[in-house]
Amino acid sequence: MSPRGPGSPSFLVPWAATLLLALGAERALALPEICMLCPGSVRDLSEVTLYCKQTPELRLHSRCCLNQEGTIVGLDLQNCSLKDPGPDFPQAHTAVIIDLQANPLKDDLANTFRGFTQLQTLILPQDVSCPGGINAWNTVTFYIKNQTCQGQRNLCNSTGDQEMCPENGSCVPDGPGLLECVCADGFHGYKCMRQGSFSLLMFFGILGSTTLSISILLWGTQRRKAKTS
Repeated sequence: MSPRGPGSPSFLVPWAATLLLALGAERALALPEICMLCPGSVRDLSEVTLYCKQTPELRLHSRCCLNQEGTIVGLDLQNCSLKDPGPDFPQAHTAVIIDLQANPLKDDLANTFRGFTQLQTLILPQDVSCPGGINAWNTVTFYIKNQTCQGQRNLCNSTGDQEMCPENGSCVPDGPGLLECVCADGFHGYKCMRQGSFSLLMFFGILGSTTLSISILLWGTQRRKAKTS
């Protein structure tokens, strides 16, 4: 009979398998910090719960609705005593629905939702305006205790907004009421006027030469001061 001590292969294989399973379970349970911003889980009758249960591939974890890849598609932070969504809020930029009602939020949330291009339903306290204003949404509905901003508009399609970008750039949405100009392929720089790829070699060459020149100048200045003293 072969030995089955701590150093034998037959002992190490099941031990390694157990370790791998434990590590896999830890990864599976790792949630974005924004999902655990306040205690408790999503309420059964919340809009986020109803949205999440419409699709079998979605699942609820803490305050988030996640897809199979662990991407946030819904976030419920209602009644969390928040004055602002916090530094981890950009983790939810992929969300389609967000509920922030029953929080003492500040009124100006425009830049808070920069990059939230997938957002289609946003529930806010009644005294907090929809980010981007009413023109950034298809429908704004007021209720007794909250309001709903529904259907984020692509303001790049609005009349006149195309002219805000240079000739070699294009307008892309960057969140509710927010736009961004992106240079076309092969163009870069101020107003996308420079053609060709951006030369990293030239950039770092200029940067290195400048740094070296300043270092030599400072070294010479210190030497002169040392001689005169």
